[in-house]
Amino acid sequence: MIQEDNISNNQQDFNYNIALENDQPKAISNQQKANLISTIDEPIKETIMRDLRMIALKLKYVILPRNDQDKIKQLRNWDLWGPLVLCLALAITLCIKTEERSEYVFVTIFVVIWIGAGFVTLNTKLLGGKISFFQSVCILGYCVFPINISSFISLFLFKEYIALFIIKVILLIASFIWATRASIPFMVALVSEEKKLLAVYPVCLYYLFLSWFALVA
Repeated sequence: MIQEDNISNNQQDFNYNIALENDQPKAISNQQKANLISTIDEPIKETIMRDLRMIALKLKYVILPRNDQDKIKQLRNWDLWGPLVLCLALAITLCIKTEERSEYVFVTIFVVIWIGAGFVTLNTKLLGGKISFFQSVCILGYCVFPINISSFISLFLFKEYIALFIIKVILLIASFIWATRASIPFMVALVSEEKKLLAVYPVCLYYLFLSWFALVA
């Protein structure tokens, strides 16, 4: 009798779990449909402002790097608009003072940011990191922002004056540390403890090259 009651209880639990599993996709599906409809029907201005707010929020997380779940969730909700804007802004900034080599500088920055981010992502995935390609490129692209800031300030610092050149070097070193500090927590969280150094090294090399190129360009 007791055995039959246990079997009956187990069957009820099993049916309850199945019901929950069947209900959950419907709720998610309905929510996704509602979001899709609201996005399609919204004005273009509202769409642009929503994207700008999303970019500003992610830049805030880069400026103030913290290892919290909200930051990780926001930056893993990838987009490529922000990295594209930062890439173009950095390339244009460096081209302003290199008129003779502006095409070379622009192409180099564009290729290094996107192809370099691709290689860093590939390295992370080969080490066992579970992250999508676009998530990684998004994170690495947003973390270029400190180099954008230092490069813009460097427009007003001329190499002819040694003191100003030293300030420029200090700014770019600080931006390298800042960018690396903002991106590393995401990369090391994707791999096992013994592989963290292998995941960090390409990230440091990536931002080091961008900082160095911003200095010599």
